[in-house]
Amino acid sequence: MSTLSAAFQNIAPRKPNAPAVILFSGGLDSSTILALAKDLGYAPYVLSVSYGQRHSSELAAAKHIAKKMGVIRHEVVNLDLTRFGGSALTDSSIDIPITPGKDQEIPVTYVPARNTILLSLALGWAESLGGLDIFYGANAVDY
Repeated sequence: MSTLSAAFQNIAPRKPNAPAVILFSGGLDSSTILALAKDLGYAPYVLSVSYGQRHSSELAAAKHIAKKMGVIRHEVVNLDLTRFGGSALTDSSIDIPITPGKDQEIPVTYVPARNTILLSLALGWAESLGGLDIFYGANAVDY
């Protein structure tokens, strides 16, 4: 167990190789949390979601990293959030900003309820696996 994982021993699996679903975008936060879950002794099942985001680079990275990290299973769920709009990430009529927005302002790239939706999918899969654990790495400013 690494030094980092030692700091998280209180979230170690109740039994060795317990299944855990990791929400996995392929970005830095989710890749870090996948490495932590593996180091703690979980059997990682990773879940990526193609929700209509205007970029595919993170999903391509997710497939590559999941394979390299030796996950048990990687699922990519297609879920069309473009139907609701409201975000520059899912609505092509809204420009993606090239400069940061104002402090304390919800950015135009915020996808309404995305994290709640993704956590619900992860919960459903974790239950079907007989697991109790979900890992989710979010940026501190991710609304």
